[in-house]
Amino acid sequence: MSAADTIFALSSAPGIAGIAVVRVSGPDAPAVAAELGLGRLAQRRASVTRISDPRTGELIDKGIAILFRRPASFTGESVLELHVHGGRAVVAALLAALSSIPGCRLAEAGEFTRRAFHNGKLDLTGAEGLAALLGAETEVQRKSALRVAGGELRTLYDGWRSELIEAMALMEAAIDFSDEADVANDALAQARTRVAALRSNVETHLNDNRRGEILRDGLKVVLAGPPNAGKSSLLNALARRDVAIVSPEPGTTRDVVEARLDLDGYPVIVSDTAGIRPDPGGAIEREGIRRTYERSAEADLVLWLIDSTNPVYDPPAELIGGPASVIPVSTKWDLDGNDIGPSTLRISTKTGQGLDGLLAILTACARDRIGDGGSAAIITSRQRALLIETTRFLATFLAGNPDHIELRAEDLRQAAQSLGRLTGRVDVEDVLDRVFSSFCIGK
Repeated sequence: MSAADTIFALSSAPGIAGIAVVRVSGPDAPAVAAELGLGRLAQRRASVTRISDPRTGELIDKGIAILFRRPASFTGESVLELHVHGGRAVVAALLAALSSIPGCRLAEAGEFTRRAFHNGKLDLTGAEGLAALLGAETEVQRKSALRVAGGELRTLYDGWRSELIEAMALMEAAIDFSDEADVANDALAQARTRVAALRSNVETHLNDNRRGEILRDGLKVVLAGPPNAGKSSLLNALARRDVAIVSPEPGTTRDVVEARLDLDGYPVIVSDTAGIRPDPGGAIEREGIRRTYERSAEADLVLWLIDSTNPVYDPPAELIGGPASVIPVSTKWDLDGNDIGPSTLRISTKTGQGLDGLLAILTACARDRIGDGGSAAIITSRQRALLIETTRFLATFLAGNPDHIELRAEDLRQAAQSLGRLTGRVDVEDVLDRVFSSFCIGK
């Protein structure tokens, strides 16, 4: 990638549509407008215009052009947006015309957003929030991603970074005034107080039961049980379409089959798995059962299905011992089932009995794990790993020998590096500025 290049790409979804949007970004964007015969475009004003091929002068389409001159654009560069008719041939002709202009090339994946980051238009958490917003499938996902993209995490992390820089400046003061014990000790004590409070805040933020990641990926629910317990029928009933093959023949389901649900705005992924029995018939069935255990170990919730006409009450130890909660569900209550007990949910995928209650349980579980999306949460494993790394350095600082001031200062420097990588801000000059302005060092 080179920032000197002017890049272009289709920014709307591919395929036939009423309108297609092609975006051009880079230093030559105004020149590209001239090459396409758009004339002189007013800043940030939509202009109806003829778009022509610079090679032949032939008309490509009549559309709308908008020019955003730097830095007042998404990328911080000059940006040209072309709104044309969304037919495949129109889009292909326009992209071919752009590629023929010297210095203009097709953008790589994520390059527009990367340029926005490099030009200070958004930080790394904002970029991750934007990616989550583009991938949002439910209302709660949209709300949460919008908060992250809008800078809620950036504001939180920048506040912590500011606190950490204050503590680092105090440590620098303790080092520079080490010949004055009262000044050094006071600076060290203040730094420890600040770091202890910061560590507590970061750990509270981390102890969120992974709600942001669950919101992004969906609450994982596994349907498990013996063969012919009704797992595939339940998956189809919850998805309201034929996702899995339903057959009275045992062992029909060999691999994991998934369906994504939107339950009151919460994303839920339901997985139908191979039936579990103590004497599997062959290598393929044994592999299916292994995958059932593997998927259950990654799940947030396991529904253990019990065929009421031929009940197997207890799930195997491999499921009980896992991290997911296990809820028993008695199936086939349209038939003459056995009474398994009042605490077991009774359902029939044929008549619909109990399905509303089961959906309510799944929705409540998702709401409990995720929340209402009213506050920004950790949404990527990158963010969580850097926060854990930050707390580790802060803990080392607090537990370390305070007499080794230089080592404790290094602990804070490493914590600041980890915290700075969350947003993409890693700058030693911030510490130096704070040191010089606060303590007049060097006078």
